[in-house]
Amino acid sequence: MYKFLLFLFLLYPIFSKAQTNQDISSVQKPLYKDPIYNGATDPVVIWNKNEKKWFMFYTNRRANVKNLDGVSWVHGTRIGIAESKDGTNWKYRDTCDIQYRLTDYTHWAPEVIEHKGLYHMYLTYVPGVFQDWRHPRYIVHLTSKNLINWKFESKLELASDRCIDACVFKLPNNEGWRMYYNNEMAGKSIFYADSKDLYTWKDSGKRVIGDRGGEGPKVFYWKDLYWMIVDNWKGLGVYSSTDLINWKRQEKNILQEPGKGTDDNVMGGHCDVIVNEGRAYIYYFTHPGRTPENKGTDNYETRRSSIQLAQLEYINGEIICNRDKPLHVKLKH
Repeated sequence: MYKFLLFLFLLYPIFSKAQTNQDISSVQKPLYKDPIYNGATDPVVIWNKNEKKWFMFYTNRRANVKNLDGVSWVHGTRIGIAESKDGTNWKYRDTCDIQYRLTDYTHWAPEVIEHKGLYHMYLTYVPGVFQDWRHPRYIVHLTSKNLINWKFESKLELASDRCIDACVFKLPNNEGWRMYYNNEMAGKSIFYADSKDLYTWKDSGKRVIGDRGGEGPKVFYWKDLYWMIVDNWKGLGVYSSTDLINWKRQEKNILQEPGKGTDDNVMGGHCDVIVNEGRAYIYYFTHPGRTPENKGTDNYETRRSSIQLAQLEYINGEIICNRDKPLHVKLKH
């Protein structure tokens, strides 16, 4: 009997590990496709404390709508929401009820954070539906208690009338909050503004990144450094900093070379990064049809987009990303 109990004792760690692995989902490619327009881009992921689920907010482009001229297919939609219990298996939930709408409005690139039980969204708002890019757009502040219904708080006064893609990061030592954003009128450079309370923002008028054009900045803290990832349209540029002002670019972009998975055979775009249990996961989007042989083609296949998930690695002081590496993820909260 003693030998049998000893055998069970030795076997338990193996059995327990096997059970744990079964609870962790294998990441599929693509991770998520929007069922309405098949145009999900610019993901941001946050834990919904009330519902005990992960929510993914995303720009939704009208990829499958016919007879839309120019870039009007990138306009005219609200923010989509998907939900997940583990950060890996996602299903469509709804669109955001943004209580700030003008005629023919467009919602882009949400940034969503939580502070003291209240959720804050910093949303890129385009006051219309246009066939080209030569029109104003700005960032608005909204708040919510449930991540579905959003109350308008203010329109932010930033460096120009063409500011998009907010990323809000909490400064150390309770010094407030910093918003990084893309100032399109300054060569698509990254500028910043600061706030003590998330409501009143003071723009610095300063460019922190401008060595090449980019958008969709994402800032996070990992491996004792601050990191910023920027969509350069040739993969994602990676910068590091010790003070959140001076940023050093690493030589190689990530997600520039095509992957091998379904809908992942092109460069990655505008991302979110979740640091969870010491690991950093990157949610990004692809335009699967934008392959070299389709260069210059504008149709449903080149317009559609998918959300993907991969893990970041820190090697020799730089961030790399092997998007083809098998991945099992269950986000903790």
